[in-house]
Amino acid sequence: MALFGLFSKEKKEVLDKGLETTKKSFFNKLARTIVGKSKVDDEVLDNLEEVLITSDVGVETTLKIIERIESRVARDKVLGVDELNRILKEEIAELLEENNTSDGTNFDLPKTDGPYVLMVVGVNGVGKTTTIGKLAHQFKKAGKKVVLGASDTFRAAAVDQLIIWSERVGVPIVQQGMNADPASVAFDALQSAKAQNADVVIIDTAGRLHNKVNLMNELSKIKRVMEKVVPGAPHEILLVLDGSTGQNAFEQAKQFSLATEINALAITKLDGTAKGGVVIGISDQMKIPVKYIGVGEGMEDLQLINKMEFVDSLFSE
Repeated sequence: MALFGLFSKEKKEVLDKGLETTKKSFFNKLARTIVGKSKVDDEVLDNLEEVLITSDVGVETTLKIIERIESRVARDKVLGVDELNRILKEEIAELLEENNTSDGTNFDLPKTDGPYVLMVVGVNGVGKTTTIGKLAHQFKKAGKKVVLGASDTFRAAAVDQLIIWSERVGVPIVQQGMNADPASVAFDALQSAKAQNADVVIIDTAGRLHNKVNLMNELSKIKRVMEKVVPGAPHEILLVLDGSTGQNAFEQAKQFSLATEINALAITKLDGTAKGGVVIGISDQMKIPVKYIGVGEGMEDLQLINKMEFVDSLFSE
């Protein structure tokens, strides 16, 4: 059965186009690795290691992949270089499987006592507000009633941008302007969502990392306040990362994981960059599933990642 039997042709085309730069860079490097070779030997593995690292997969994840391929070479004795793509594809899919990367096909929500509460974190400039807007659009398109909460009150521009997105998507927003108490905004947003019988609330938060203690205290306060309104909230703490920054995104993930308990990742701006390998490395090293990927500027170009669809697209000719 074809891998894409469950996925729309349109979604596959958007994903293929979004990963095109990463794919071309990766396969050009890989082709140079195996030129003149007939079997996978130490030299091929050394060159493959360099290819993966320079594709922003990350050192630790690269070494893990190389060790697994070495085990397969030892077991199967002789592996031809023509099989290298298939082996790599299988090992990367296995890594994503181990780290619970989703097999999302639609924007359904789990059953919760009250609205599903999604708190979004990430530094300024990674596409956080745009991701929130696109998420709101996707949830609304799926028939969900959405409310936004503008708890990034540190920057006036953050509130203004979220208001613009709420108007563009056509969903209500709760905001108190710049310098308001972020927890108070979140509290009001959840109260409003409950009163409107909303299905999902998306809460924006400040993107400051220069003082992790203040950030940690702020996020903890927001979480405590929200749980008083909706038991178990927030149900999802989503960290937004800019995929085009490669290993810098990994460093941000580590820093934010120290400040709050992240349970999902969104990696944006994968279109136009050769650093798409960061999806593999971050999910492996952080042990946090990548849930959403941004592969274009359009409203539909924020996708729920499906690991088999992602890997198949990455390795498609």
